[in-house]
Amino acid sequence: MKIFFNAVVSIGLLALSISAFAADATLLKPPRGAAVAIVMFEDLQCADCSKIYPVVWETADAHKIPVVLHDFPLPMHNWAFDAAVWARYFDKASTDLGNEFRKFIYANQIQITRENLQQWAQKFAAENKTTVPADKDPDGKLAELVKTDYLRGQRIGVEHTPTIWVVSNSGVSQPLVEEVKVREKLEQMIVDVLNKAQPVAAAKVDPTTKAEVRKKNIVKTPKKAGGPEK
Repeated sequence: MKIFFNAVVSIGLLALSISAFAADATLLKPPRGAAVAIVMFEDLQCADCSKIYPVVWETADAHKIPVVLHDFPLPMHNWAFDAAVWARYFDKASTDLGNEFRKFIYANQIQITRENLQQWAQKFAAENKTTVPADKDPDGKLAELVKTDYLRGQRIGVEHTPTIWVVSNSGVSQPLVEEVKVREKLEQMIVDVLNKAQPVAAAKVDPTTKAEVRKKNIVKTPKKAGGPEK
C-alpha cells in the first residue's frame, strides 16, 4: 500500500510539474502587433550563441518577424553577466546600439576576458562615437533587468543557451535548445507556427505583456540569480 501511495504521489507531482511548465511557456508572446516572433534566451559568453545569432536574425528578417531577446548568463561564464549589463547600458542610448554591441561582443568573443571586457566596451563606444561612464550601472537597475530575464527563463525551464522558441498569438513551438546548425529547423518551425497563428487584427493582445523587442540585429545556474562567479 505504501509503495502504491508513493507511486501515486510521484505521478501526481510529475503531472503538476508538466502542467506548470506548460502554463509558464504560455507567458512567451509575440510583441504587440506581431502574429509570430522568435524568442531567444542568450548568454553573450556562449560560443553556440555567437554562431546562432546571425542565423536567428537572417531567418527573422526573411520572414519579417521580430526577435524577442532575453538575458540568461550562465554561472560557468565569468563575464557573461557583466556583458549583459553593458548591453543594457547601450540599449539606453538606442535599441539599435545595444543590438550592435551584442553583435560586436559575439564577433570578438574569443578575445574577451573578465579583465578586459570594459576595454572592449570602450572600443565599441569609440567606434560608435559615444562614451562610457566610470560606472555603467550606478543604481543597479540594469543588473536588475538582467536578473529579471534570468528568473523568467528559470520559471519556464530554461537551463542552457541558446534556447529558442517560435511563438505566436496561438501558442508556442517546442524549444530549440543548444542547436547551432538550425537554419532548416528554425525555418520549418516558423512556417508551421505562421500557419497556425491568428491574423493580427483578430488576435487578443494582452496589454500587460511586456517584451523587449530587438527590432534590428539582436542578437546550470544557481537557484538565485546573480552576477558571475568570482
